[in-house]
Amino acid sequence: MNLDKLEKSLQAKCKKIKLLITDVDGVLTDGGRYYSNSGEIFKKFHVRDGMGINLLLRNGIDTVILTKESAKLINYWAKSMNVSKVYSGIKIKENELEQICRKYRVQPSQIAFIGDDVNDLELMRKVGLSAAPQDGISQAKKIAAYVCKMEGGKGVLREVADLILKEKFPQKTKWY
Repeated sequence: MNLDKLEKSLQAKCKKIKLLITDVDGVLTDGGRYYSNSGEIFKKFHVRDGMGINLLLRNGIDTVILTKESAKLINYWAKSMNVSKVYSGIKIKENELEQICRKYRVQPSQIAFIGDDVNDLELMRKVGLSAAPQDGISQAKKIAAYVCKMEGGKGVLREVADLILKEKFPQKTKWY
């Protein structure tokens, strides 16, 4: 497929998106785990990803977190950023797709998913628009319709949000 066809395919996929689902570690964070002396885990989230969630929301696109992790700090961050729902402790992510489609009244083709590792691959294959961070594993980048310029934890979600909004609302000049 030539570059022009790829670009048109990506544009068409973006225009259909009504829901964005994202992984956490390696996408919203750099994948590092930071521990305190008492064993608390800390994660660093990028402020632009939070703004990306709010830009999507203001334009009628909900955001869902789907993660293998079960950490309170993810729920805290998600709530403060207006994430619609957090599914945590999910080992087989693609098994949640049907329930998510029902809850948000969307088809898989209307969903974007950002993943970076082996437990994301099957869900990446089943949605309308799949994306991976620049430092995602090679299998994820091969499956992804869009490979981000950013690495995990450095604004990946915002990059995907901007791409979707630009293609879905080409005449709009103000998303916030």
